[in-house]
Amino acid sequence: MNKKVSNVRLAILSSHPIQYNAPLFRELANQDGLTLRVFYCWEGTANSFDHEFNRPVTLDIPLLEGYDWEMVPNVAKDPGTHHFGGLHNPEMNSRIARFDPDCLLVFGWAWRTNLSALRHFHGRIPVLFRGDSTLRSTHHARWKSWLRRTLLTWVYRHVDLALSPGQENRKYLKAMGFPEDRIRHMPHAIDIHRFSADDPESSRRAHEMRSNLGISPEALVFLFAGKFVQRKQVHVLLAAFRELRTELPSSDMHLVLVGDGPDEPMLRRQSEETPSVHFCGFRNQSEMPATYRMADVYVLPSVRDTWGLGLNEALAAGCVAIASDHVGAAPDLLEARQYGRIFECGNSAALCAAMREFVDLRSDLPMLARQAVEDSPGWSIESAAEAVAAVIREATESPLR
Repeated sequence: MNKKVSNVRLAILSSHPIQYNAPLFRELANQDGLTLRVFYCWEGTANSFDHEFNRPVTLDIPLLEGYDWEMVPNVAKDPGTHHFGGLHNPEMNSRIARFDPDCLLVFGWAWRTNLSALRHFHGRIPVLFRGDSTLRSTHHARWKSWLRRTLLTWVYRHVDLALSPGQENRKYLKAMGFPEDRIRHMPHAIDIHRFSADDPESSRRAHEMRSNLGISPEALVFLFAGKFVQRKQVHVLLAAFRELRTELPSSDMHLVLVGDGPDEPMLRRQSEETPSVHFCGFRNQSEMPATYRMADVYVLPSVRDTWGLGLNEALAAGCVAIASDHVGAAPDLLEARQYGRIFECGNSAALCAAMREFVDLRSDLPMLARQAVEDSPGWSIESAAEAVAAVIREATESPLR
Protein backbone atom coordinates (compact mmCIF):
# COMPACT_ATOMS: atom_id res chain seq x y z
CA MET A 1 0.00 0.00 0.00
CA ASN A 2 1.20 3.49 -0.77
CA LYS A 3 -0.43 5.03 2.30
CA LYS A 4 -0.98 3.28 5.59
CA VAL A 5 -3.93 3.52 7.88
CA SER A 6 -2.95 4.93 11.23
CA ASN A 7 -3.89 3.37 14.57
CA VAL A 8 -7.24 2.02 13.38
CA ARG A 9 -9.05 -0.97 14.82
CA LEU A 10 -11.02 -2.73 12.10
CA ALA A 11 -13.68 -5.35 12.82
CA ILE A 12 -14.79 -7.55 9.93
CA LEU A 13 -18.02 -9.54 10.04
CA SER A 14 -17.91 -12.56 7.72
CA SER A 15 -20.19 -15.55 7.36
CA HIS A 16 -17.47 -18.24 7.49
CA PRO A 17 -13.85 -18.84 6.46
CA ILE A 18 -13.65 -18.46 2.67
CA GLN A 19 -10.65 -19.23 0.47
CA TYR A 20 -10.94 -15.91 -1.36
CA ASN A 21 -11.10 -13.76 1.78
CA ALA A 22 -8.44 -15.38 3.97
CA PRO A 23 -5.49 -14.03 1.91
CA LEU A 24 -7.03 -10.55 2.02
CA PHE A 25 -7.40 -10.73 5.79
CA ARG A 26 -3.77 -11.81 6.11
CA GLU A 27 -2.63 -8.92 3.91
CA LEU A 28 -4.63 -6.41 5.97
CA ALA A 29 -3.35 -7.87 9.25
CA ASN A 30 0.22 -7.17 8.15
CA GLN A 31 -0.35 -3.46 7.58
CA ASP A 32 1.26 -1.05 10.01
CA GLY A 33 -1.23 0.96 12.02
CA LEU A 34 -4.13 -1.44 11.46
CA THR A 35 -5.40 -3.81 14.14
CA LEU A 36 -7.72 -6.36 12.59
CA ARG A 37 -10.10 -8.96 13.96
CA VAL A 38 -12.45 -11.08 11.86
CA PHE A 39 -15.68 -12.24 13.49
CA TYR A 40 -17.07 -15.42 11.95
CA CYS A 41 -20.70 -16.53 12.20
CA TRP A 42 -20.21 -20.17 11.24
CA GLU A 43 -17.39 -22.66 10.75
CA GLY A 44 -18.40 -23.49 7.16
CA THR A 45 -19.17 -26.80 5.50
CA ALA A 46 -16.23 -28.85 6.83
CA ASN A 47 -18.40 -30.47 9.49
CA SER A 48 -21.78 -29.97 7.83
CA PHE A 49 -23.11 -29.93 4.28
CA ASP A 50 -22.57 -27.88 1.15
CA HIS A 51 -26.06 -27.65 -0.33
CA GLU A 52 -24.79 -27.17 -3.90
CA PHE A 53 -21.84 -29.54 -3.98
CA ASN A 54 -24.21 -32.03 -2.31
CA ARG A 55 -21.48 -33.13 0.09
CA PRO A 56 -19.34 -31.91 3.01
CA VAL A 57 -16.41 -29.82 1.77
CA THR A 58 -13.14 -29.37 3.63
CA LEU A 59 -10.73 -27.08 1.82
CA ASP A 60 -7.06 -28.03 1.94
CA ILE A 61 -5.47 -24.59 2.16
CA PRO A 62 -5.12 -22.57 5.39
CA LEU A 63 -8.08 -20.29 6.02
CA LEU A 64 -7.50 -19.25 9.64
CA GLU A 65 -3.78 -18.48 9.69
CA GLY A 66 -2.02 -15.13 9.69
CA TYR A 67 -4.74 -12.92 11.17
CA ASP A 68 -6.77 -12.52 14.35
CA TRP A 69 -10.21 -14.11 14.28
CA GLU A 70 -13.05 -15.14 16.55
CA MET A 71 -15.72 -17.79 15.95
CA VAL A 72 -18.92 -16.53 17.58
CA PRO A 73 -21.44 -19.23 18.62
CA ASN A 74 -24.18 -19.79 16.05
CA VAL A 75 -27.48 -21.00 17.56
CA ALA A 76 -29.30 -21.57 14.25
CA LYS A 77 -31.06 -24.95 14.02
CA ASP A 78 -30.02 -25.24 10.38
CA PRO A 79 -26.70 -23.34 10.21
CA GLY A 80 -25.38 -22.05 6.91
CA THR A 81 -25.62 -19.30 4.34
CA HIS A 82 -28.47 -20.88 2.36
CA HIS A 83 -31.22 -19.06 4.29
CA PHE A 84 -31.71 -15.88 6.34
CA GLY A 85 -31.84 -17.63 9.71
CA GLY A 86 -28.79 -19.79 9.05
CA LEU A 87 -26.51 -17.23 10.70
CA HIS A 88 -27.94 -16.43 14.12
CA ASN A 89 -25.26 -15.27 16.57
CA PRO A 90 -26.88 -13.50 19.55
CA GLU A 91 -23.47 -12.57 21.02
CA MET A 92 -22.09 -11.05 17.82
CA ASN A 93 -22.76 -7.38 18.50
CA SER A 94 -21.42 -7.55 22.05
CA ARG A 95 -18.32 -9.45 20.90
CA ILE A 96 -17.60 -6.85 18.24
CA ALA A 97 -18.24 -4.00 20.71
CA ARG A 98 -15.82 -5.59 23.18
CA PHE A 99 -13.12 -5.38 20.49
CA ASP A 100 -13.81 -1.60 20.45
CA PRO A 101 -13.40 -1.06 16.69
CA ASP A 102 -13.05 2.27 14.95
CA CYS A 103 -14.67 0.85 11.82
CA LEU A 104 -16.80 -2.18 10.87
CA LEU A 105 -16.74 -3.98 7.51
CA VAL A 106 -19.71 -6.31 6.91
CA PHE A 107 -19.69 -8.91 4.14
CA GLY A 108 -23.31 -9.35 2.98
CA TRP A 109 -26.60 -8.35 4.59
CA ALA A 110 -29.04 -11.22 3.94
CA TRP A 111 -28.60 -13.10 7.22
CA ARG A 112 -30.04 -12.41 10.63
CA THR A 113 -26.68 -11.65 12.29
CA ASN A 114 -25.40 -9.35 9.56
CA LEU A 115 -28.57 -7.29 9.42
CA SER A 116 -28.53 -6.96 13.19
CA ALA A 117 -24.92 -5.72 13.13
CA LEU A 118 -25.65 -3.15 10.42
CA ARG A 119 -28.51 -1.76 12.48
CA HIS A 120 -26.64 -1.85 15.79
CA PHE A 121 -23.40 -0.16 14.75
CA HIS A 122 -24.71 2.40 12.27
CA GLY A 123 -24.34 5.86 13.77
CA ARG A 124 -21.83 4.60 16.37
CA ILE A 125 -18.87 3.85 14.10
CA PRO A 126 -18.41 3.99 10.30
CA VAL A 127 -20.04 0.95 8.72
CA LEU A 128 -18.62 -0.38 5.46
CA PHE A 129 -20.44 -2.93 3.36
CA ARG A 130 -19.23 -5.48 0.84
CA GLY A 131 -21.61 -7.31 -1.48
CA ASP A 132 -21.61 -8.40 -5.11
CA SER A 133 -25.30 -8.80 -6.07
CA THR A 134 -26.36 -7.82 -9.58
CA LEU A 135 -29.71 -7.01 -11.14
CA ARG A 136 -29.50 -10.22 -13.19
CA SER A 137 -28.81 -12.36 -10.13
CA THR A 138 -31.91 -11.09 -8.32
CA HIS A 139 -34.55 -11.25 -11.06
CA HIS A 140 -38.06 -11.38 -9.59
CA ALA A 141 -41.62 -10.65 -10.55
CA ARG A 142 -42.36 -6.91 -10.65
CA TRP A 143 -44.09 -6.78 -7.27
CA LYS A 144 -41.31 -8.77 -5.63
CA SER A 145 -38.71 -6.46 -7.19
CA TRP A 146 -40.56 -3.47 -5.74
CA LEU A 147 -40.62 -5.04 -2.28
CA ARG A 148 -36.94 -5.94 -2.53
CA ARG A 149 -35.99 -2.44 -3.54
CA THR A 150 -38.02 -1.00 -0.66
CA LEU A 151 -36.33 -3.40 1.78
CA LEU A 152 -32.84 -2.72 0.47
CA THR A 153 -33.33 1.04 0.49
CA TRP A 154 -33.98 0.64 4.20
CA VAL A 155 -31.07 -1.82 4.71
CA TYR A 156 -28.56 0.42 2.94
CA ARG A 157 -29.49 3.38 5.13
CA HIS A 158 -27.37 1.62 7.73
CA VAL A 159 -24.27 1.63 5.50
CA ASP A 160 -21.84 4.53 5.21
CA LEU A 161 -19.72 3.32 2.28
CA ALA A 162 -20.25 0.36 -0.05
CA LEU A 163 -17.28 -1.52 -1.51
CA SER A 164 -18.28 -2.60 -5.01
CA PRO A 165 -16.32 -5.12 -7.13
CA GLY A 166 -17.50 -3.99 -10.56
CA GLN A 167 -19.95 -2.47 -13.00
CA GLU A 168 -22.88 -4.82 -12.50
CA ASN A 169 -22.86 -4.50 -8.71
CA ARG A 170 -22.60 -0.71 -8.97
CA LYS A 171 -25.72 -0.69 -11.18
CA TYR A 172 -27.47 -2.87 -8.62
CA LEU A 173 -26.58 -0.63 -5.68
CA LYS A 174 -27.81 2.45 -7.54
CA ALA A 175 -31.03 0.68 -8.54
CA MET A 176 -31.63 -0.25 -4.90
CA GLY A 177 -31.35 3.37 -3.83
CA PHE A 178 -27.77 3.48 -2.59
CA PRO A 179 -26.19 6.91 -3.25
CA GLU A 180 -23.62 6.71 -6.04
CA ASP A 181 -21.27 9.10 -4.24
CA ARG A 182 -20.93 6.55 -1.43
CA ILE A 183 -19.86 3.65 -3.64
CA ARG A 184 -16.15 2.83 -3.75
CA HIS A 185 -14.35 0.29 -5.92
CA MET A 186 -12.77 -2.78 -4.32
CA PRO A 187 -11.82 -5.53 -6.77
CA HIS A 188 -12.86 -9.12 -6.25
CA ALA A 189 -9.44 -10.50 -5.52
CA ILE A 190 -7.57 -13.77 -5.66
CA ASP A 191 -4.07 -14.80 -4.65
CA ILE A 192 -2.67 -14.40 -8.17
CA HIS A 193 0.73 -15.69 -7.05
CA ARG A 194 -0.82 -19.06 -6.22
CA PHE A 195 -2.34 -19.32 -9.70
CA SER A 196 0.60 -17.81 -11.53
CA ALA A 197 1.15 -19.12 -15.04
CA ASP A 198 4.91 -19.12 -14.34
CA ASP A 199 4.72 -21.77 -11.61
CA PRO A 200 6.77 -24.78 -12.85
CA GLU A 201 5.22 -27.24 -10.38
CA SER A 202 1.71 -26.43 -11.58
CA SER A 203 2.89 -26.83 -15.16
CA ARG A 204 4.33 -30.25 -14.39
CA ARG A 205 1.15 -31.40 -12.67
CA ALA A 206 -0.99 -29.99 -15.47
CA HIS A 207 0.97 -32.02 -18.03
CA GLU A 208 0.47 -35.09 -15.85
CA MET A 209 -3.30 -34.46 -15.61
CA ARG A 210 -3.63 -34.19 -19.37
CA SER A 211 -1.62 -37.35 -19.86
CA ASN A 212 -3.76 -39.27 -17.37
CA LEU A 213 -6.87 -38.24 -19.32
CA GLY A 214 -5.32 -39.27 -22.63
CA ILE A 215 -5.16 -35.67 -23.88
CA SER A 216 -2.21 -34.87 -26.14
CA PRO A 217 -0.09 -31.74 -25.60
CA GLU A 218 -1.36 -30.40 -28.95
CA ALA A 219 -5.07 -30.76 -28.14
CA LEU A 220 -7.33 -27.81 -27.35
CA VAL A 221 -8.94 -28.16 -23.91
CA PHE A 222 -12.10 -26.38 -22.78
CA LEU A 223 -12.62 -26.41 -19.01
CA PHE A 224 -15.52 -25.91 -16.63
CA ALA A 225 -14.72 -26.02 -12.91
CA GLY A 226 -17.47 -25.54 -10.35
CA LYS A 227 -20.69 -26.93 -9.00
CA PHE A 228 -22.91 -29.15 -11.11
CA VAL A 229 -26.13 -27.29 -10.37
CA GLN A 230 -28.80 -25.78 -12.59
CA ARG A 231 -27.66 -22.18 -12.20
CA LYS A 232 -24.23 -23.04 -13.63
CA GLN A 233 -25.85 -24.16 -16.93
CA VAL A 234 -23.27 -26.88 -17.62
CA HIS A 235 -25.79 -28.58 -19.91
CA VAL A 236 -25.59 -25.53 -22.20
CA LEU A 237 -21.81 -25.98 -22.39
CA LEU A 238 -22.26 -29.66 -23.23
CA ALA A 239 -24.70 -28.80 -26.01
CA ALA A 240 -22.30 -26.19 -27.41
CA PHE A 241 -19.38 -28.62 -27.32
CA ARG A 242 -21.47 -31.28 -29.03
CA GLU A 243 -22.34 -28.78 -31.78
CA LEU A 244 -18.69 -27.77 -32.10
CA ARG A 245 -17.65 -31.42 -32.47
CA THR A 246 -20.21 -31.78 -35.24
CA GLU A 247 -18.84 -28.72 -37.05
CA LEU A 248 -15.19 -29.76 -36.60
CA PRO A 249 -15.17 -33.59 -36.36
CA SER A 250 -11.45 -33.92 -37.06
CA SER A 251 -10.27 -31.31 -34.53
CA ASP A 252 -8.41 -32.53 -31.45
CA MET A 253 -10.65 -30.92 -28.82
CA HIS A 254 -11.61 -31.97 -25.31
CA LEU A 255 -14.07 -30.75 -22.69
CA VAL A 256 -12.99 -31.26 -19.08
CA LEU A 257 -15.64 -30.93 -16.37
CA VAL A 258 -14.26 -30.54 -12.85
CA GLY A 259 -16.67 -30.51 -9.93
CA ASP A 260 -19.52 -32.26 -8.21
CA GLY A 261 -23.18 -31.73 -7.54
CA PRO A 262 -26.71 -33.03 -8.02
CA ASP A 263 -26.75 -32.46 -11.81
CA GLU A 264 -23.85 -34.82 -12.48
CA PRO A 265 -25.94 -37.94 -13.38
CA MET A 266 -27.95 -35.89 -15.88
CA LEU A 267 -24.80 -34.36 -17.37
CA ARG A 268 -23.17 -37.76 -17.74
CA ARG A 269 -26.23 -39.05 -19.60
CA GLN A 270 -26.19 -36.03 -21.90
CA SER A 271 -22.50 -36.55 -22.73
CA GLU A 272 -22.70 -40.26 -23.53
CA GLU A 273 -22.81 -39.70 -27.30
CA THR A 274 -20.22 -36.89 -27.31
CA PRO A 275 -16.54 -37.87 -27.66
CA SER A 276 -13.78 -36.34 -25.57
CA VAL A 277 -15.83 -35.24 -22.53
CA HIS A 278 -14.04 -35.93 -19.25
CA PHE A 279 -15.59 -35.84 -15.76
CA CYS A 280 -12.81 -35.33 -13.22
CA GLY A 281 -14.71 -35.04 -9.94
CA PHE A 282 -14.17 -32.55 -7.13
CA ARG A 283 -10.74 -30.91 -7.02
CA ASN A 284 -9.60 -29.23 -3.84
CA GLN A 285 -7.99 -25.81 -3.70
CA SER A 286 -4.38 -27.02 -3.79
CA GLU A 287 -5.13 -28.78 -7.09
CA MET A 288 -6.81 -25.86 -8.85
CA PRO A 289 -3.74 -24.01 -10.20
CA ALA A 290 -2.67 -27.13 -12.11
CA THR A 291 -6.27 -27.81 -13.15
CA TYR A 292 -6.50 -24.42 -14.85
CA ARG A 293 -3.04 -24.86 -16.37
CA MET A 294 -4.12 -28.07 -18.13
CA ALA A 295 -6.75 -26.09 -20.05
CA ASP A 296 -6.65 -23.54 -22.84
CA VAL A 297 -10.14 -22.04 -22.57
CA TYR A 298 -12.15 -21.65 -19.37
CA VAL A 299 -15.94 -21.48 -19.80
CA LEU A 300 -18.43 -20.15 -17.24
CA PRO A 301 -21.96 -20.44 -18.71
CA SER A 302 -23.90 -19.52 -15.54
CA VAL A 303 -27.37 -18.06 -15.54
CA ARG A 304 -26.83 -16.58 -12.06
CA ASP A 305 -23.32 -15.82 -10.82
CA THR A 306 -22.95 -12.56 -8.93
CA TRP A 307 -19.27 -12.49 -9.86
CA GLY A 308 -17.57 -15.77 -10.83
CA LEU A 309 -14.11 -15.84 -9.24
CA GLY A 310 -13.21 -18.87 -11.34
CA LEU A 311 -12.71 -16.35 -14.15
CA ASN A 312 -10.09 -14.47 -12.11
CA GLU A 313 -8.31 -17.72 -11.29
CA ALA A 314 -8.35 -19.08 -14.83
CA LEU A 315 -7.07 -15.83 -16.36
CA ALA A 316 -4.28 -15.57 -13.78
CA ALA A 317 -3.31 -19.17 -14.56
CA GLY A 318 -2.99 -18.44 -18.27
CA CYS A 319 -6.33 -19.39 -19.82
CA VAL A 320 -8.46 -17.39 -22.19
CA ALA A 321 -12.08 -17.30 -21.08
CA ILE A 322 -15.73 -17.33 -22.14
CA ALA A 323 -18.61 -16.32 -19.88
CA SER A 324 -22.32 -15.75 -20.24
CA ASP A 325 -23.71 -12.24 -20.02
CA HIS A 326 -25.31 -13.19 -16.69
CA VAL A 327 -21.90 -13.60 -15.01
CA GLY A 328 -21.24 -10.49 -12.94
CA ALA A 329 -17.51 -10.39 -13.68
CA ALA A 330 -17.87 -10.56 -17.46
CA PRO A 331 -18.01 -6.80 -18.22
CA ASP A 332 -15.02 -6.06 -15.97
CA LEU A 333 -12.77 -8.99 -16.85
CA LEU A 334 -13.68 -9.96 -20.43
CA GLU A 335 -15.42 -7.12 -22.26
CA ALA A 336 -13.23 -5.57 -24.99
CA ARG A 337 -10.42 -8.01 -24.11
CA GLN A 338 -8.94 -10.15 -26.87
CA TYR A 339 -8.63 -13.04 -24.43
CA GLY A 340 -12.33 -12.92 -23.50
CA ARG A 341 -15.68 -13.64 -25.07
CA ILE A 342 -19.19 -12.99 -23.71
CA PHE A 343 -22.23 -14.85 -25.04
CA GLU A 344 -25.99 -14.67 -24.53
CA CYS A 345 -26.88 -16.76 -21.48
CA GLY A 346 -28.61 -20.05 -22.30
CA ASN A 347 -27.86 -19.81 -26.02
CA SER A 348 -25.77 -22.87 -26.87
CA ALA A 349 -25.34 -21.75 -30.48
CA ALA A 350 -23.86 -18.44 -29.32
CA LEU A 351 -21.56 -20.27 -26.92
CA CYS A 352 -20.52 -22.65 -29.71
CA ALA A 353 -19.66 -19.64 -31.89
CA ALA A 354 -17.49 -18.17 -29.13
CA MET A 355 -15.71 -21.49 -28.66
CA ARG A 356 -15.20 -21.75 -32.42
CA GLU A 357 -13.49 -18.33 -32.41
CA PHE A 358 -10.86 -19.62 -30.01
CA VAL A 359 -10.44 -22.81 -32.06
CA ASP A 360 -9.71 -20.61 -35.06
CA LEU A 361 -7.25 -18.57 -32.96
CA ARG A 362 -5.45 -21.67 -31.68
CA SER A 363 -1.98 -20.44 -32.64
CA ASP A 364 -2.60 -17.07 -30.93
CA LEU A 365 -3.82 -18.45 -27.61
CA PRO A 366 -0.42 -18.39 -25.84
CA MET A 367 -0.06 -14.69 -26.66
CA LEU A 368 -3.64 -13.95 -25.53
CA ALA A 369 -3.07 -15.91 -22.33
CA ARG A 370 0.01 -13.81 -21.56
CA GLN A 371 -2.11 -10.69 -21.89
CA ALA A 372 -4.58 -12.13 -19.38
CA VAL A 373 -1.78 -12.89 -16.92
CA GLU A 374 -0.38 -9.37 -17.32
CA ASP A 375 -3.78 -7.90 -16.41
CA SER A 376 -4.21 -10.07 -13.31
CA PRO A 377 -2.51 -7.69 -10.80
CA GLY A 378 -5.62 -5.54 -11.13
CA TRP A 379 -7.52 -8.12 -9.09
CA SER A 380 -4.69 -9.17 -6.77
CA ILE A 381 -4.97 -9.40 -3.00
CA GLU A 382 -2.61 -6.44 -2.76
CA SER A 383 -4.91 -4.31 -4.93
CA ALA A 384 -7.95 -5.23 -2.84
CA ALA A 385 -6.14 -4.50 0.42
CA GLU A 386 -5.06 -1.11 -0.90
CA ALA A 387 -8.67 -0.33 -1.79
CA VAL A 388 -9.87 -1.34 1.69
CA ALA A 389 -7.18 0.78 3.33
CA ALA A 390 -8.20 3.81 1.28
CA VAL A 391 -11.83 3.44 2.33
CA ILE A 392 -10.85 2.96 5.98
CA ARG A 393 -8.83 6.17 5.85
CA GLU A 394 -11.77 8.00 4.30
CA ALA A 395 -14.24 6.61 6.81
CA THR A 396 -12.18 7.27 9.93
CA GLU A 397 -10.52 10.55 9.00
CA SER A 398 -13.46 12.39 7.44
CA PRO A 399 -17.02 12.81 8.71
CA LEU A 400 -19.41 10.65 6.65
CA ARG A 401 -22.71 11.84 8.06
